Amino acid sequence: MATTSEQALEQARAAARAAREAAEVTQAYVDQAAAALGSVAHAATDGAVDPTVFRFAIFVLAIFVGYYVVWSVTPALHTPLMSVTNAISSVIVVGALLAVGVPLVAEGTGFARFAGFVGLVLASINIFGGFLVTQRMLGMYKKKG
Repeated sequence: MATTSEQALEQARAAARAAREAAEVTQAYVDQAAAALGSVAHAATDGAVDPTVFRFAIFVLAIFVGYYVVWSVTPALHTPLMSVTNAISSVIVVGALLAVGVPLVAEGTGFARFAGFVGLVLASINIFGGFLVTQRMLGMYKKKG
């Protein structure tokens, strides 16, 4: 019995090491891409980068980071990853509720309310779907009675 738990512990440590190595490799890719993108933007605009372009570049880099991080996760870490994803989505829900609650006193708040509502709906779907997937994955470990 002790050897089984020791083997499981060693497998968990190996999975954690693999995840850390994947995160480090991903960080190196992001650093290289950010440096290249920054150089191109600086050369193309003579030092004046539009904030929209800069934010869009960060969004594109976040897509690549998310892709490499998620696909590098070992199967043993999928359930904890889903739990963390649900926690992050709950923070998004709080921000979306704040955006929806903006009073209509200033010009341009209609779009903020609409974007907040869309964010609220999408994050809610993500949270409830994540809980369903997590419950299904945990159900796979239950003994058939």
